[in-house]
Amino acid sequence: AQLSVERQGEVALFRLGDDGDFPRLSLSLLRELERALIEAGRDAKVRGIVIAGSDRAFAAGADLVEVSALTAASALPFSAVGQGLFRSIERFPKPVVAAIRGYCPGGGLDLALACHMRIAATDAIFGHPGGTLGIMTGFGGTQRLPRLIGRARAMEMLAAGRTITAGEAHSWRLVSRVVAPDGLLDAAEEGGIELVAADVEHLGRVAEWTEQFQSAVERFELRRVVRGHVHQAHQLACEPPDHLR
Repeated sequence: AQLSVERQGEVALFRLGDDGDFPRLSLSLLRELERALIEAGRDAKVRGIVIAGSDRAFAAGADLVEVSALTAASALPFSAVGQGLFRSIERFPKPVVAAIRGYCPGGGLDLALACHMRIAATDAIFGHPGGTLGIMTGFGGTQRLPRLIGRARAMEMLAAGRTITAGEAHSWRLVSRVVAPDGLLDAAEEGGIELVAADVEHLGRVAEWTEQFQSAVERFELRRVVRGHVHQAHQLACEPPDHLR
């Protein structure tokens, strides 16, 4: 199994891979995460979830062997699995905290972005290198990242492939806290407990309402932009410039 699940009091720890590994978000791992999430949701004794990787990487993104074998027909359902899982995490009624150590690139960052809280060790490094490789994430990171840190900074990471340290991630509000590596899991569990105390019953709904509001804003902005282009096209048709007459 690529995923281990441990109970630590009221918190379920989902650990990706083993120490020393660079966990890959393969289709099989995504399915394992999906099943573990469903089980944790049904277990009344579990009040929060911590997702952690190895001591070298939180998750090293999608499995490039699988990605390189995708066709136009198979790429959409592959992305749909990741998108559906991450949306379920985002709307999960119990707190989900990402405990991030080491590398957190691409799809691994997308997974962290879907969590309700992100806590990083001092050795964490964040990035989205897909743009420099000619590929782009299909797991929702292009939407969640700019909503969280702003469009300009997101473009630095998504388009220019910039990597940032844990300290930069904290100053950009990508992560809530930065702690020593040996205190990471304790800090993540404490963060989950704080969210539980805030009101666990409304957590999933708050995440869903936030997403719906942001989507509504973006749809309004898109309509405004489209209307602007239509208006410009109409003006050009009625009064074309001299070089087009």
